[in-house]
Amino acid sequence: MADSVAFAGESKAARYAELVPQIASLVDGEPDLIANLANVAAAVRQCLPIASWVGWYVRRGDELVLGPFQGNVACVRIKLGRGVCGTAAAERRTVIVDDVEQFPGHIACDAGSRSEIVVPVVRGGEVLAVLDVDSYELAAFDGDDAAGLARVVEVVSALAW
Repeated sequence: MADSVAFAGESKAARYAELVPQIASLVDGEPDLIANLANVAAAVRQCLPIASWVGWYVRRGDELVLGPFQGNVACVRIKLGRGVCGTAAAERRTVIVDDVEQFPGHIACDAGSRSEIVVPVVRGGEVLAVLDVDSYELAAFDGDDAAGLARVVEVVSALAW
């Protein structure tokens, strides 16, 4: 198992290409979901210096419950369909928000957050969790982030839930 992650790539795409195998190494052979989610959140945060918050919301019935994260304290429970995280989970799709103040029903856990990307973890058609990444910068996330984080979530979806 790796005990740290490192990135040499300058572009986001290059950094994600480096991140995914490092995450696979971090979770390899570790059966504990919480430990794995914690390490993946830390690795993603290290990969994305523009991120102010990286974490997981795990599905529990009709809501998402805060899981391991890196950043300021956060909202604990989010109803499916509410806010960016709840919308991504309910619609089973990645949601990129350039300006959170323009997203109807945005939940402001951190008043400084300006943009956000949320990627659902879907297995067998069921949403298990979402990966939520916030930034203090407007329009911080794009298609490279969506593609890179989808590969991260693919590794996570294969874990024992």
